[in-house]
Amino acid sequence: MPDERFMKIVELAKRRGFFWRSYEIYGGMAGLYDYGHYGALMKDNLIEMLKDYYVNKLGFVMIDTPNLGAEEVYIASGHVEKFGDYIVECEKCGLMKAEDVLGYVPKSEDELKDLRCPKCSSPLIPKGVFSLMFKTNYGPYMERIAYLRPETAQGIFVNFDKLYRLAREKIPFGVVQVGKGFRNEISPRNALLRMREFNMFEVEVFLDDKRKWNLDEEVLRCTLYLIPKNGAVRLMSIGNALKEGIIGSEAMAFFMYSTYKLLLSAGIPEKAIRFRQHREDELAHYANDCWDCEVRFGEDWVEVVGIADRGDYDLKRHSDYSGKDLRILKELGEKRKVKKKVVKANMKVLGPIFRERAREAAKIIENSDGNIKEVFGVELPENAFRVEIVEEEISHEKFYPVVIEPSYGVDRIIFGILYNSYYEREEGYRVLRLPPKIAPVKAGVFPLVNRDSLPEIAMKIKKKLSEEGIICYYDDSGSIGRRYARADEVGVPFCITVDYQSKEDSTVTIRERDSTEQKRVRIDSLPEILKKLCEEKIKFDDL
Repeated sequence: MPDERFMKIVELAKRRGFFWRSYEIYGGMAGLYDYGHYGALMKDNLIEMLKDYYVNKLGFVMIDTPNLGAEEVYIASGHVEKFGDYIVECEKCGLMKAEDVLGYVPKSEDELKDLRCPKCSSPLIPKGVFSLMFKTNYGPYMERIAYLRPETAQGIFVNFDKLYRLAREKIPFGVVQVGKGFRNEISPRNALLRMREFNMFEVEVFLDDKRKWNLDEEVLRCTLYLIPKNGAVRLMSIGNALKEGIIGSEAMAFFMYSTYKLLLSAGIPEKAIRFRQHREDELAHYANDCWDCEVRFGEDWVEVVGIADRGDYDLKRHSDYSGKDLRILKELGEKRKVKKKVVKANMKVLGPIFRERAREAAKIIENSDGNIKEVFGVELPENAFRVEIVEEEISHEKFYPVVIEPSYGVDRIIFGILYNSYYEREEGYRVLRLPPKIAPVKAGVFPLVNRDSLPEIAMKIKKKLSEEGIICYYDDSGSIGRRYARADEVGVPFCITVDYQSKEDSTVTIRERDSTEQKRVRIDSLPEILKKLCEEKIKFDDL
């Protein structure tokens, strides 16, 4: 990778306005891409399709949080300490990501000994761990540290208490965030597949620890290509994968199914989709389990969606570090006596150490499990707190919800759609077989010839369609065949042609992109027909 098809997509994307490298007049900037007119519309269509499913159909709530996050947030989340890659250096070729050389994620520097550069065969020198986060400063004297978010998820977790109230204090419930992520990739490459600034569609689903989900027969019968962490590719039903323990929970199974169906609907074929489970040695620091949904690019497979079981890691960490209790109450049904561990802070010790922040430090300590070692980066002395065991009668208990997270890489999905929808007709014309709901432009409106009042009729049709909310364009340049070819190349699913018969009976032809078949319909019925075609409520053959 990249193969010939890949390079053709990149060339077409730049020439026809889907995407191109940012700041090209200054030589470009690695890992950054601009979306042109068609790409921006296509991206919006994909996001709207995902929102329709998760927000409209599943009833999840939305949030929009800043790209910039305080240092404390990412210390608590574990990213400051653990979000990095091992790097190696070739004296001739420069720095490289160790994973790219080894083909897997190394866990220690011992695995980097005696490596050779894949480009020139020179020895590679280990250079330690490289943080993938963009660090910056803010405040009048630039005295505070902040990070550009490497994921949108933390903005959801730190607002959990507010979101839980929005969800009427019931679980399960889900939260959706659409936005930018930023990662200082060591070697960004392959167009939209590895970038330093990228678009994410993330969903955090909060459940109890049983991770139950109502699965109907359609879900259980759905077959997926699965690669378990200790096995080869298997085509099997979700129901059987649950029975054999390959998929660990009903909730995980449901969101794997949802992801599969959404990618199919977006235009990625069944045989180009598979799910690969992470090995124990490649799980993120917050994950108990993770399945990558991968899309095929020729001979290669690329992750486009990660579906992670984050457990209660994030809410626990933010509770411990912020002092805010993010647990929720669960009714037990009957009263019971329980022994409880209580952590009590020693203000006489904390006062001289933390001064004006002593009460804040005490709150953090008392909300911990008693194993806390430091607060605000300061090591705690042994007498900073004591742990007592008390007995009390309860009818409710507090617990941290667990999280299943489907995280969609929007840019990668867009490239996957373009790659798998591209084909060439026998005469050499290029076509993008984009589903109508994803296609950036739904229709082209053409007069057969540029005279005899045909352009005026076509312009009126274009105006009417636009007023009805159908994105379309007018084109009267060149032969009708060339206009069809230009439309096909950017994935326009339907072309409307005004001819001499249109003047006689107020009808036009609609041409369908992939079959190139044409059908005649009345002009006054066009808006309704196109809307139904684009929403896939009817098929072209039904006309």
